[in-house]
Amino acid sequence: MARKKSKKHIIQNAARKLVTSANTKSIVSEQFRTLRTNINFSMPDKELKTFLITSSSPGEGKSTVSANTAVVFAQQGKRVLLVDSDMRKPTVHYTFHLTNTLGLSNLLTRQATVAEVVKTSEIENLHIITCGPIPPNPAELLSSQTMNKVIEEMKESYDIIIFDAPPLLSVTDAQILSNKCDGTILILSAGETEKEGILRAKEALVSSKANIIGVVMNNFQLHKDHYYYQYYGSAE
Repeated sequence: MARKKSKKHIIQNAARKLVTSANTKSIVSEQFRTLRTNINFSMPDKELKTFLITSSSPGEGKSTVSANTAVVFAQQGKRVLLVDSDMRKPTVHYTFHLTNTLGLSNLLTRQATVAEVVKTSEIENLHIITCGPIPPNPAELLSSQTMNKVIEEMKESYDIIIFDAPPLLSVTDAQILSNKCDGTILILSAGETEKEGILRAKEALVSSKANIIGVVMNNFQLHKDHYYYQYYGSAE
């Protein structure tokens, strides 16, 4: 009973993170729309179709940012694919209440096709590829030629493809995948991420020749007397 309760608690907590769907007028939702605008303008001379979202360490909110960023792009009318490429501690299937029997790992081991692993979500225009069964060799799968072919196939069907990747300082997965994407976004947690961790994360991305298009500071608290809070808070 305890295990079932714990899993239910995880799912409920994950679902609450989709603020861009649950409360479109909130300050947080507006910040995600600002992030969407910044991403659109980050590469004016080149089409940005694939980007990676990662963090330096676990617990900084990279999966929450990935999911909500995918939602706001879908709300803009873009055909969006969110891919859970964290094949060590996947969470996207919890967030969107999806099964995880088939996913990216099946795709990369050639046990399924893109069409077979893509799932629809409750958000219009947003499709999901969950992690699938956790493989013993995530880094090898992500660095394979099969992964390159899969990305090209995804580009044919979607306007925006977002990869939710593991933290940079834990494993090499994010470094490998960042080299294959058009852009990379690094998530930092306000008041928690250490400067040394930020520098090491940046060095890891630079060494993999990633195109770092920006940094998102997560968990930043706005005070009620802040002008931004007053202006947007009155719209709810």
